[in-house]
Amino acid sequence: MRTFVVISLLIACGVSAIAQTRAQELATAFNKHKEVVKEKYGVKKEKYKDVRSEPAVKQNIADYSGAYEVAELGYVINIQVGSDGRVQASGNENRRAFTLENARIEGALLTASRVYQDGSREKFEGVFLNRTDRNSPTDPGVTTFGLGVVLKTPFETNGLTYEKLFYSLKH
Repeated sequence: MRTFVVISLLIACGVSAIAQTRAQELATAFNKHKEVVKEKYGVKKEKYKDVRSEPAVKQNIADYSGAYEVAELGYVINIQVGSDGRVQASGNENRRAFTLENARIEGALLTASRVYQDGSREKFEGVFLNRTDRNSPTDPGVTTFGLGVVLKTPFETNGLTYEKLFYSLKH
């Protein structure tokens, strides 16, 4: 019996470490740093942008419940987490409704199968993030909580190519 308990704990710790590593990898994809200084005719123009994202691990898994949106695209994901840890989620992107089947949250990592109304399916993976956006080196920044999703297939709209989406929590 002891052996079974020890093996179970080792497996659980291994799965948790894998989820933490993957969550960190996904969060890193949402980091950005740009600093440009141009001088023309004695006039100096500076541009600065720093975005840092960290996985947001909540003690109570139900705290991930809420409506998340990419406002500029009108994409929405509604996530409900029960006290038993069951995750139910549905969303809409480009007027295409979907549900997340077999959704699980480990640490800050959300995994599932995205199933569209026409029956098509694809793997879904996202990470709950605290994203801090700074516009100057001295700016303390604005931190936003949300869900970061790296897309399997990038898409283009209005001349912009999207490879990842940040769904901020609606208040």
